[in-house]
Amino acid sequence: MTQSIFVPNDTTAWSLGADEVAEAVTAMIAEHGMDAVVVRNGSRGLYWLEPLVEIESPLGRIGFGPIAPHQVADLFAGGAMPTAAHPLSIGLVEELPFLKAQRRLTFARAGVINPMSLTDYRAMEGGVALANALAMEPQQIVNAMKSAGVRGRGGAAFPAGIKWQTVLDAPAHPKYIVCNADEGDSGTFADRLLMEADPFQLIEGMAIAGLAVGAELGIIYLRSEYPRTEAVMTEALALARNAGMLGPDLLGSGRAFDIALRMGAGAYICGEETSLLESLEGKRGQVRPKPPLPALEGLFGKPTVVNNVLTLAAATTVLAKGAEYYATFGEERSRGTMPFQLGGNVAQGGLVELPFGVTLNQLVHDFGKGSRSGRPVKAIQVGGPLGAYLPAQHWDTPLAYEAFAAVGAMLGHGGVVVFDDTADMGEQAEFAMAFCAHESCGKCTPCRIGSVRGVEVIHRIRTGVDPEANLAVLHDLCEALELGSLCALGGLTPMPVRSVLNHFADEMRPSEKGMS
Repeated sequence: MTQSIFVPNDTTAWSLGADEVAEAVTAMIAEHGMDAVVVRNGSRGLYWLEPLVEIESPLGRIGFGPIAPHQVADLFAGGAMPTAAHPLSIGLVEELPFLKAQRRLTFARAGVINPMSLTDYRAMEGGVALANALAMEPQQIVNAMKSAGVRGRGGAAFPAGIKWQTVLDAPAHPKYIVCNADEGDSGTFADRLLMEADPFQLIEGMAIAGLAVGAELGIIYLRSEYPRTEAVMTEALALARNAGMLGPDLLGSGRAFDIALRMGAGAYICGEETSLLESLEGKRGQVRPKPPLPALEGLFGKPTVVNNVLTLAAATTVLAKGAEYYATFGEERSRGTMPFQLGGNVAQGGLVELPFGVTLNQLVHDFGKGSRSGRPVKAIQVGGPLGAYLPAQHWDTPLAYEAFAAVGAMLGHGGVVVFDDTADMGEQAEFAMAFCAHESCGKCTPCRIGSVRGVEVIHRIRTGVDPEANLAVLHDLCEALELGSLCALGGLTPMPVRSVLNHFADEMRPSEKGMS
């Protein structure tokens, strides 16, 4: 029987040499006449082990990693299939503590299936949700999303069911489903990982959203820095159309839904929903004032659902397994699971999907195994470049929306970036302002000018120029940004700055050594 050898086609694995590893394995198969085939799967998100080679066995898939191209010859020495006894073996992949301790709903298929195989997708319950949705009325689909408590995974955490209800009730036509795949936050990669490892799940989720609100066209707005994702999604969309999963007669139901893929403009601000819509319309990516809400006047002035990749993917779990099942995970108003992304100075970086309520201590120390440098962890930033830098006293706060808001932080898209004790937190505060200044669309004065002044003021504080007076100015600037900005870019920039002022205040001032 032909044996499958899995080598990830994921962007991170590719950057670490996965293509060269796949070529070397293919060459070994040909050289030794082995009855085996290379399958380019998506990554499981165990990024410290990439490239991770997996080989089928009667007990399960045995992992070997990280594997460099020059190690392939040793791995298949003499044309024999390596076993768990090989020095490079990490054992059964499913038994790895990092993976086994997770609760994967959205990423259940990631790294397991061939992303381009609808047969593989269907073998792991893919398509069940769409079939169920086709047998339901639009209001029933929306009710399921409400009952499940699905909230937007893109950062704002707005209840998805309420947004879908607004679009369903809107009288104007046509209506649109827009997938925000412009993943730009530092330390985030879950959107890309899902699209490259399980693209049909996103397609299915968008089709369900279309059925729920009466839209016949969906658009994926994909980050321009993701060329491999573009190739995967382009092929997956074509395969879905050929299989009747998209098109004028959705799975023979007589209902229409199709998806177009559009590349982003290379601007962080286009991750904001109204700026994204402007960009899709061929305009400069600038924020629109709200109201009107995109749910009522969105793309081309028509009712539009704008959801993140992970939000739309979550709809497939809700419709396949039921709202009650989904809502059993998490706590209070944070229901379901969240794909947390461990990055920065961490020993075991990767994707960890768990129910809401896990703590940073568990994520960073149980899963991440502490800092990569081996030094003590000083701060952890959650929620991208606009998230708070949290000290040890907050690492046992449950990772849930309300709990994090209570300590002046946010979950955002679930990015978790680790800093060890060598990090200069004053420098990080200045970086937050500089990031806003660089990425501002320029539409509103507080963000456009306040962020530039903020960089200057923080620099003066850090160099000892009239620090008390400049601290007062900085507090005023933060208030102006928070209350006066049109969107979350300017409105949230004060969050990381204030977290440094609150928790690492001594690092905002020059040290005696620095002044000498």
